[in-house]
Amino acid sequence: MKLHELSPAAGAVTKSHRHFRGSKTCGKGNKGQNARSGGGVRPGFEGGQMPIYRRMPKVGFNNIFGKKYVSINVERLEKLEPNTKVTAELLKESGIISAIKDGVVILGRGELTKPLTVEAERVSASAKAKIEKAGGTVIETRKPKRRERSAKKQSKEDRAKKTKAE
Repeated sequence: MKLHELSPAAGAVTKSHRHFRGSKTCGKGNKGQNARSGGGVRPGFEGGQMPIYRRMPKVGFNNIFGKKYVSINVERLEKLEPNTKVTAELLKESGIISAIKDGVVILGRGELTKPLTVEAERVSASAKAKIEKAGGTVIETRKPKRRERSAKKQSKEDRAKKTKAE
């Protein structure tokens, strides 16, 4: 069987109803909610039965502070020219990635033979090793997760050391 030989089963395709043409009920049947102007029920209404969108359990959550990174492997960098400074903008221009989102993560699958200067939010350990083995350098632009403690907020150990010294 070929694609051009396929056809729907007998009776599966019916002619569409042309409302407001012809008979006194205009194709809406006699009386009832659906025959009235503005009649009908909202999408998802199941006649009073608990609708499926309320029967299904809620799962997960959306982290409003979460970051969406675009990940690419080292093998994708092979098509760039040697001694190029690789940035998210350059990757987008060259068509390696379609969107920058919150940054780029470089992962280590594949091989790299050209020396490149890679600037990315995160670089895996294996990717960093492969880039440096090829004669390139890696610049991670990600900010550290924890901020340094301010002078006011010292840890208990720091305060204990301070009082012992005095």
